Amino acid sequence: MQLGLIGLGRMGGNMRERLRRAGHTVIGYDRDPDLSDAANLADLVDKLAAPRTVWVMVPAGSPTQSVIDELGTLLSPGDVVVDGGNSRWTDDEKHAAELGAKGIGFVDAGVSGGVWGLENGYALMVGGDKEHVDRLRPVFDALKPEGPYGFVHAGKVGAGHFSKMVHNGIEYAMMQAYAEGWELLEKVDSVDNVREVFRSWQEGTVIRSWLLDLAVDALDDDEHLDKLRGYAQDSGEGRWTVEAAIDHAVPLPAITASLFARFASRQDDSPQMKMVAALRNQFGGHAVEAKG
Repeated sequence: MQLGLIGLGRMGGNMRERLRRAGHTVIGYDRDPDLSDAANLADLVDKLAAPRTVWVMVPAGSPTQSVIDELGTLLSPGDVVVDGGNSRWTDDEKHAAELGAKGIGFVDAGVSGGVWGLENGYALMVGGDKEHVDRLRPVFDALKPEGPYGFVHAGKVGAGHFSKMVHNGIEYAMMQAYAEGWELLEKVDSVDNVREVFRSWQEGTVIRSWLLDLAVDALDDDEHLDKLRGYAQDSGEGRWTVEAAIDHAVPLPAITASLFARFASRQDDSPQMKMVAALRNQFGGHAVEAKG
């Protein structure tokens, strides 16, 4: 299958490579000419045979809106746009309506996998009309992990990004729990090998997970996380999750507390946030702040 891919950063670049390894033709565009296969969006569209499929992997908000607007002037009826970034689900509804008025399909895809997705595959949560989703299945099948799991057609437009938002909210709470446990273990005199305690949990315990594995990797790199400042950013999806919970009167005490803990990290050098920052760097390549 032929695909246009806009945005070739940490995620987009690896997705292009994984799709090519699966035998698909991917024409990528990025503002960095060293990464790009096309000079601009118009050139990208010209290189694609109709009906076209264009996958957008740029930051949420105005960057995505700008790309959607330009694609709306370049694409033709029967083409399909996929937003695989971290857009808010309400933006999906707007983009689907704008493109639909021109006969262009729209699919939203929540993508999880971070910098490890190239080798391990990406979990895909997709929203949109069945005809558009079915047309894209070869691409989804190439991107997802091997085996029966890793892809879901979650529902109508917006369902994919809403599902990914909730996924990220759960991720916030899980990281916070590991971080709090790590700080408590570091604090007591009786435990003198915290890293190996974490390592011992990797097999046979009910709290084993990929995040735990990544925590051990981070501690192997910096046993007491002394090199990190206790500061953790938030991507915005944790906030959206809490806002959606308020709108629907759903109690989310753990997720809400984990979001507020990140806010607190910006006021003091929080030991817990060293672990959260280390985990975000391990699974997603997110930037960390060094001391000094």
